[in-house]
Amino acid sequence: MAEQQADPLAEWRLRQEPYYQPVGHEIAAFDAARTARLPLLLKGPTGCGKTRFVEHMAWRLQLPLITVACHEDLSASDLAGRWLLDAQGTRWMDGPLAQAVRHGGLCYLDEFMEARADTTVLLHPLADTRRVLSLERCGELLHAHPDFQLIVSYNPGYQGIHRELKPSTRQRFVAMNFDYPDPPTETGIVQREGLASSELAGQLVRFAVRTRHLRDEGLEEGASTRMLVHAALLARAGLSPHDATMQAIADPLSDDPDVGAVLRALVLASF
Repeated sequence: MAEQQADPLAEWRLRQEPYYQPVGHEIAAFDAARTARLPLLLKGPTGCGKTRFVEHMAWRLQLPLITVACHEDLSASDLAGRWLLDAQGTRWMDGPLAQAVRHGGLCYLDEFMEARADTTVLLHPLADTRRVLSLERCGELLHAHPDFQLIVSYNPGYQGIHRELKPSTRQRFVAMNFDYPDPPTETGIVQREGLASSELAGQLVRFAVRTRHLRDEGLEEGASTRMLVHAALLARAGLSPHDATMQAIADPLSDDPDVGAVLRALVLASF
């Protein structure tokens, strides 16, 4: 309790360093955006390392990281805060975004395009030179702490087909594009994170590269680096590489029978 009073965001601080393998100049790009106090828009496919990158940067900066997994029911009030009624009466409770703005920290809105449209309007004054959050329900105009930074992410590969960020929102952010690492780098990541041999890690990465070329076969997205790590962990837990790949990658990737048949054949050929 004493720690929470001294540091309101103590529970949001990372306790150990998240492993992240840089694949380009993304750390320097993040540092530049932070120095300039500019909000960040991270774009890239599912499981390519966007969230891990943000966690790594929070650790490097020794700042709390408040992560919000966006969904279709997430509203502006969920982020900003609301009035609560308890035995002592009514009291205002900051939402996760307001906590980061008030006390200073990184606020990461993951898969931002999944949230309701009213959340976009809430972010506008935070994402420009004003750096303010309007808490209309409690009558407060909250000026952002110097350590506050807004980061949002989404996958343009499938969400952009149905929903797009408006130019008035998009142009407030600086963007960073993420993709899967090159095969040698990805092999090293799978080997370390999945506790796998170099041989198995290489097999998994080669399989993943093949799945990423199956868009013409109806596959929405290929195997992510995250999935490869899961397969490696299953193999370490006792499954054969074939069964681990089926359980962690091929079966979760698609429910379409025809696509599933292609993936099963690919697993059989790879292992």
